[in-house]
Amino acid sequence: MSAHAKPPRETGREYDDIPGTFVFDGRRSRQGYALNKFCMSLNTPANRELLRADEAAYLDRFALTPEQREAVVKRDWLKMLELGGNIYYTYKLAAFDGMTFQQLASQQTGVTEEAYVQMMLGGGRPIEGNRSRSTSQPSAARNQQGAARG
Repeated sequence: MSAHAKPPRETGREYDDIPGTFVFDGRRSRQGYALNKFCMSLNTPANRELLRADEAAYLDRFALTPEQREAVVKRDWLKMLELGGNIYYTYKLAAFDGMTFQQLASQQTGVTEEAYVQMMLGGGRPIEGNRSRSTSQPSAARNQQGAARG
């Protein structure tokens, strides 16, 4: 590749179709860099005070996309993950808001906290309906699809 050539554009992954799941891979890491940087800044007490004093001004310090900023302001936890947020970094904001990880996870899964606890005690989400549609195909078909994607 020449020095001026752009790298090839990334295509979908076979795990992109898992219902309700946003895998934190290299793409999401790059997409969420500013969002995760904001969240990690909350490790510092002085930064938490700045956020508490003027959230809009504090958010202006980070190169968030408008969609990321809206997700932060609305505390749309699942949207943050979709937009590249790392679960452990976005939890910094939830903790800032006084939430436990269990409360955060229940909101992200769309169930009550009690239902979330029972689901986890019962072994987690059932696999039926929660796996990639592409991986449920015979392996030869998956290999052909993967080859076609490049």
